[in-house]
Amino acid sequence: MLMWKLDSCRRRQRRGNKETRVAHQLHGQWYRGGTSKCWLFANDEMPADRVGIAQALAAAFGSGDERQLNGVGGASSTTSKAAVISPSAIPGIDISYLFAQVGIGASGVELTSNCGNCASAVALYAIQNGLVRPHGEITQVRMVNENTRSVLVADVATPDKRIPSNGAETIPGSSMPGVPVNVFFENVDGASTGELLPAGGAMTQLAFADDFVGASCIDAGAPACFVEAAELGMTGTESVAETRLRLGELIAIRSAASVAMGLSAEDEVPSPAVPKIGLVAAPADYTSISGETIPANAYDISARMVSMFDPHPAIGITSAIALARDAFVEDSLVNSIIADTVLAPVDESREISIRIGTPVGVISCQVQLDELGHVARLGVRRVARRIANADIDLPLVG
Repeated sequence: MLMWKLDSCRRRQRRGNKETRVAHQLHGQWYRGGTSKCWLFANDEMPADRVGIAQALAAAFGSGDERQLNGVGGASSTTSKAAVISPSAIPGIDISYLFAQVGIGASGVELTSNCGNCASAVALYAIQNGLVRPHGEITQVRMVNENTRSVLVADVATPDKRIPSNGAETIPGSSMPGVPVNVFFENVDGASTGELLPAGGAMTQLAFADDFVGASCIDAGAPACFVEAAELGMTGTESVAETRLRLGELIAIRSAASVAMGLSAEDEVPSPAVPKIGLVAAPADYTSISGETIPANAYDISARMVSMFDPHPAIGITSAIALARDAFVEDSLVNSIIADTVLAPVDESREISIRIGTPVGVISCQVQLDELGHVARLGVRRVARRIANADIDLPLVG
């Protein structure tokens, strides 16, 4: 049998009727959030401890198989995600959620990071499940990510104060529409490590293949490491397939960055989720996954990110937040690329848009500054939609 079981106080009935539920069954809701898909669970559906949660999710997703054939996982880094959601007792916070990146081909479940795409789904879930009542054309959902203690604020479209079921907006990376959700990160500096620059400075030299490579290591949104594409003989406009050919080098640099940032010891295997690793470069024309030509003047900086040991088809939102925050670190890599073009013309609104060229197209990150010119919060426009409301039968093993 599974090594965990639901407590006797857990509900055994299907929501909305009186059908008996069995203990090896989870009720979940499947959402698309941005360019990710996430299974979302109420906290009372899950074991009380994180070990039990990880075991339950690994079983539900079929994580031991590379295809996740025996579970509900999507067998990719952007579709093997989950969150456990609960009302919050913190003043000014509506809900809290524990994010999980579920292993693919391995039973491990990563519980140390965050996902901005899934956060957009969590916000819509909160409204659709009565945790937050709609109160205008836009309903604000304030959330705490339990993994990093980061505060996120989501503005969800609720036309005529109604609970939305569908939306008409699209974003790069998905041609299908969803409910508009703008996700903002507050107080992002050092959320995971306690330091904005955990490697000690704006630029760090990382040992790599009997040489050194310069990198910006930053903890904002998520711990991330950015390397100039040219240092590896690349352009920063590579396709996903072309980036995959260089995975060995990128993963090696990521391991060095993990040690430099204090996330792992030299003799430890780094977490599969953090730090994020990516290539950045000045704009150049390129062709997106859909075949669209993206001209250099349509964006400010290119990024090719790796997620869970595979090239990301777009860019994770926490990676986008880290990149945008790095733009405001003097002498950092991102700052050196865009400082003269993007950061100079700040108007009275104190808002700056940083346009990131990714494999799926251009994704913009909004940066709001305070009256002193410091970064106050960073946000990205997403869309979300509920796909399914389901009971998941867990396999009996052992």
